[in-house]
Amino acid sequence: MEFGIFVQGYVPASRSRSDPMAEHHALMEEAAYVVEADRSGFKYAWASEHHFLDEYSHLSANDVFLGYLAHATERIHLGSGIFNPLPQVNHPAKVAEKAAMLDHLSRGRFEFGTGRGAGSHEILGFLPGATSMDVTREIWEETIAEFPRMWRQEEYEGFTGRHWSLPPRKILPKPYGPSHPAMWYAAGSPSSYAMAARKGLGVLGFSVQKVADMEWVVDSYKTAVKDARPVGDYVNDNVMVTTTAICAPTHAEAVRIAAGGGLHYLQSLLFRYHDTFPRPEGIPRWPELLPEYTEEIIELLIAEELMVCGDPDEVLRQCERWERAGADQLAFGLPIGVPYEDTMTTIRLIGEHVIPKIDTDPVHRTTRLRQAAGTAPGQP
Repeated sequence: MEFGIFVQGYVPASRSRSDPMAEHHALMEEAAYVVEADRSGFKYAWASEHHFLDEYSHLSANDVFLGYLAHATERIHLGSGIFNPLPQVNHPAKVAEKAAMLDHLSRGRFEFGTGRGAGSHEILGFLPGATSMDVTREIWEETIAEFPRMWRQEEYEGFTGRHWSLPPRKILPKPYGPSHPAMWYAAGSPSSYAMAARKGLGVLGFSVQKVADMEWVVDSYKTAVKDARPVGDYVNDNVMVTTTAICAPTHAEAVRIAAGGGLHYLQSLLFRYHDTFPRPEGIPRWPELLPEYTEEIIELLIAEELMVCGDPDEVLRQCERWERAGADQLAFGLPIGVPYEDTMTTIRLIGEHVIPKIDTDPVHRTTRLRQAAGTAPGQP
């Protein structure tokens, strides 16, 4: 199993009230987390693209953010978690161009994640007259297979669909190196895993379920991917799962940090905006909040496998549980209201004590898949 981190530009109102530069500081801190993760042996860093989601995510221009990180890092793969390819949000040709440009700037370290957006508050802002998110699946479905064609064809043959069109044009630049970046889909519901598998896409599993409840979902992906008809050059047989992680020198310190991190507020915001996610029983409707997490609640969340938290030995065992569940990559949502230095400690401790004992392959899984797909015409 490989490891990554996930950043999203979380700027809670509590931070803004005490720091007039909170937004700037949050974005710069998250860039620093990725740089430290690169040094600490993490293989992936994922950056969100969200719009209009006050407090929850101020990271809207993730192509710019990842372009900076392409120069600031050396080995870590940089992923769009996600680029939204709905033409009403980002024209598909421009998305293809941005992905290929990031592939060059990172020298082949870019991971191409797409999806349909967080929920109705975000996406219906771009779809005047639409009343539900249902239409976004159809738009995404007719768009996703066009990206490999834009990258492969010397002159893209063009496209005419129900929701967008483009006459024949040269889409430039072409991706760097062999084939094209690994393609992923952000799945918020179990049915999306099998759909992504059939298309040969890796899954970005932004899940709020515990490990035991995720096992059958991962298994459904692994079953479906055996019969994949990939939209790209190769099958990206990969399930990434995101969870919260806090690691400290002692168990007591990790629990104390978690209890003071305002996790209940972030979780409340998640269900405020992600209205397509399955809503577990007992989750209140915004603006009502989940109760503050005490140390006793944190201990319960750890016991229920709903977060990774503890000293390095405990965190290792918790990560091994995800590996047994079938996850190919475990990505940690780190900037969750936890102080900067405590987050840096989490990254360093996991890099020193956990990753070397689980991920012993020096080569990224997606690099192997991409290289095996061969060299695209005209590419080095």
